Amino acid sequence: MNGPGTRRPMLRRALDAVATAARSKRHQASGRHAQAPGRRIRPLAAAVTAAAAVCTVVVALPSSQAAQPSRAEAGAAALPTGWSTVVGTGSGKCLDARAAATANGTVVQQYACNNSTAQQWSFTAAGDGYVRINNRNDADQVVDVSDVSTTDNAAVHLWTYGGGNNQQWQAVDEGGGAYRFVNRHSGKCLDVPSASTADSVQLVQYTCNGTAAQRFQVAPVSTSPGDVDLGPNVAVFDPSMPSSTIQSRLNSIFQQQETNQFGPQRHAVLFKPGTYNNDVNVGFYTQVLGLGHSPDSVTINGAVHVEADWFPPQNATHNFWRGAENMSVNPSGGTDRWAVSQASAYRRMHVRGNLALDDGGWASGGFMADSKIVGQVRSGTQQQWLTRNSQLGSWTGSNWNMVFVGSQGVPGNTFPNPPYTTVDRTPTVREKPFLYVDNTGAYQVFVPALRSDSSATTWANGNAAGTSLPIDQFYVVKPGASAAQINAALAEGKNLLVTPGVYHLNQTLKVTRPDTVVLGLGLATFIPDNGITAMTVADVDGVKIAGVLFDAGTTNSRTLVEVGPTGSSASHAANPTSLHDVYFRVGGAAVGKATTSLVVNSDNVIGDHMWIWRGDHGTGIGWNTNTADTGLVVNGDDVTMYGLFVEHYQKHQTIWNGSGGRTYFYQNEMPYDPPNQASWMNGSTQGYAAYKVADSVTSHEAYGLGSYCFFNVNNSVTAERAFEVPNKPNVRFRNMVTVSLGGTGTIRHVINDRGGPSNSSTHVANLVSYP
Repeated sequence: MNGPGTRRPMLRRALDAVATAARSKRHQASGRHAQAPGRRIRPLAAAVTAAAAVCTVVVALPSSQAAQPSRAEAGAAALPTGWSTVVGTGSGKCLDARAAATANGTVVQQYACNNSTAQQWSFTAAGDGYVRINNRNDADQVVDVSDVSTTDNAAVHLWTYGGGNNQQWQAVDEGGGAYRFVNRHSGKCLDVPSASTADSVQLVQYTCNGTAAQRFQVAPVSTSPGDVDLGPNVAVFDPSMPSSTIQSRLNSIFQQQETNQFGPQRHAVLFKPGTYNNDVNVGFYTQVLGLGHSPDSVTINGAVHVEADWFPPQNATHNFWRGAENMSVNPSGGTDRWAVSQASAYRRMHVRGNLALDDGGWASGGFMADSKIVGQVRSGTQQQWLTRNSQLGSWTGSNWNMVFVGSQGVPGNTFPNPPYTTVDRTPTVREKPFLYVDNTGAYQVFVPALRSDSSATTWANGNAAGTSLPIDQFYVVKPGASAAQINAALAEGKNLLVTPGVYHLNQTLKVTRPDTVVLGLGLATFIPDNGITAMTVADVDGVKIAGVLFDAGTTNSRTLVEVGPTGSSASHAANPTSLHDVYFRVGGAAVGKATTSLVVNSDNVIGDHMWIWRGDHGTGIGWNTNTADTGLVVNGDDVTMYGLFVEHYQKHQTIWNGSGGRTYFYQNEMPYDPPNQASWMNGSTQGYAAYKVADSVTSHEAYGLGSYCFFNVNNSVTAERAFEVPNKPNVRFRNMVTVSLGGTGTIRHVINDRGGPSNSSTHVANLVSYP
C-alpha cells in the first residue's frame, strides 16, 4: 500500500430456560458423612439407575449440551492422564483451591491462572464413566457439591473423597479439549455464577444450559514437544516456563521485527496448551499461534496485538506480513488491538473483550475468520475489512467498504450508507489447516472439513469437523533445505510443514498427490531463481496450500504459482483445492519480476485470503524494474475467492475467464507509477480495469469491492473504469466503491460505463449494483 500522507481517515450470560423432569431427591452418601471409604447407602444397581435417570433428563437438551450415556466412558477416556489446568471458557480463568488450602470446605473458585499447584487437577476413574476431580495440593481432596444438594447455585468446594455421587462428575467431551462436568448426584453442571469473569468467584452447580460458563478447557500442565525439530526460527513456549523468560524472548523477537519490513528474518511463536500472562506484540514476518485443538486451549492474559508506533503518526498502512491464530485473549484494560493492513491474518481467535483494528492513524484493510470477539469490534480508519464466519458482540465504524460473510453479531447490508456489505451465509469454504499438540504431546496437523452454507465459527460448540494428520506424514522443511529435497519428499507422498525461513528454489516444487497439505509457519518464503515457476499443483482433489509467501526472483518468471495445468477440467466440487493466507510479492525486498503471479486452471478452487502485490515501495521498485502484468488469472470454473487483495500490477490486476466464479471482498490499488498515459493504455482505452471478467463468461458474482488510484508519478493519468464485465443477467456485482486517494488521478467509471468518477473533485464513488 502507499506511504505516509496518502490515506484519508474516513454476558452477562444469556441463560436458557431449561425444563428438567421431577425426580426423587434421595439422599446419597457424601464423602464428609461418617462411612467406610467407598461405601454407598444405595445399592450399585440403584445408583446406575439413578445415573441413567439423570442422563435421561440431560439428553432432552440440545445434543451439544447433553450428557448422553454413550459419551460417558468416551469423555472420561479423553481426559489427560496427568495433572491439568481447568480453565473457564467464558472467563479464561483457572479452577483454583482458594488460598491453596487443603481443609474440608475449601472454596473451589476461579482465579487468574498462576501455574500454582492449587490450580492443578487430576481425574481419577470412579466407575461408569464418572471421575473424581482431585487437587494437587492434597490428592484426597476432591471437587464436591456442598450438602449433597440437587438445587441450582449449590456451592462447590473441596472435601475428602468418600465415594459419594456428589463427588463424582461426568466429563462430557465438547471437543477441542473442552468439557462440561455433570454431577452424578444432581445431574447439574459445574458452573461459573452469572458468567462472571472476576477473580475469587466460587463455582456452583446449575442446570445444564450449554453456555460458556459451563464449558472448561482442560490442558495438561506440561506436554512434551516430542522429538520434532522445528528448526531455529520457531519458539515453543510451555506454561510451566516463567512468564519473565517467555516475555524476554517475545520482546527480543519483536524488537528485531518491529520495523523489519523487508528483512529475511522469519519467526513462529508457538504456545502449548495452558495459560500465559504475557504481552505478545507481533511484528513483521511473525506468526503467533496456539498449539491447542481449540482456541480456548491457550489463554493469553495480557495482549496479542499489533501497533503502529514505528510509523508515526500511528500509520498502520504498512503493517503487513504477520498473523495470530488459535488462541484466546483476556486483554488488559478490556481492549486488544490489531492495527494492520494486508497479509495479516487473524484466525480462530477468541477475544474476551473488545478489539480495535486501527491505532488512531490510517489502516488499509484486513481479514478475520473463524473468530469470536465477545465485545465490540471497532474498525476505526480501516478502509476495507472482511469478517468471515465469525461471531461478534457488536461492530462499530465504517469507511469505504466493510464486508461480512457468514458472520453473526454484525451489521446488516446497508451499503453505501453506511458502507456495510453483508452476506448471511458462506456458500462453500474450508478453514485453514493448523498445527497442534494432542494430549500425549505429539504434534499433529488438523485439516478442517469443507463447509457449505455456513455461519459463525467451526469451534464454538466443540470439535470442528475435519481430520488430524500425524507429524510423521510431513516432511519438515527447515532452512537449508533444497528444492530437490522438498520435491523428493512430495514424490514420496509426504505433506510439507515449512518452518520459518527464506527458501531459494532452483527447480519447481511439484504437488501431484490429492489431499497434499503444504503448511507454512512464520511467513515461510519461496523465491524462484532463474525464471522458473515456484510451484505447480496438479489437477487433483483437495490440495491445501497455507501460510506461505511467494517472492519473485530477479529473472522474470512467467508465473509464480499454477493451480492445475492449462486445460484442467475435472470437477473437484466435493473436495476442492484451497489456498489460505497465500501471499505473492514482486519487488520490495529486492528486484522481482513475474508476468503473472497466480494462475488458477482447476475448477472449484477456494481462495481464502490472498494478497497479490507488485511492490510500490522498498527495494527494486520502478515502472521498468519490478515488472509484472497481472496478479491473478482464473481460468477454472466455479472458483470462489474470499478476501482477495490484488494491487499495483501494470495491466489488469485480475482476469477472470472461468464461469461460475464468486468473489467476496476485493481490494485493489491500481499501479502508482505509470510515467504517462501513453505508457498505460489498453489498446485505445485509457488504463486497465482492475477486475476484468471475460466476455465469454456466462455467470459471475462479486460482493464488496473497492479499487483506488494514486498516480503519484503523473497525476494526470486516468483509468476508464475499475471493473469491466460482460452485460449478462447472471454476471452480478454488488456494492462497489472507487476512490481517488487525495484526488491524485482519476477513475472515470466504477463498472463499465456506470458510476463515478473518482477524481480530485469527487474522491469516492459508490455503486450498489450491476446490472
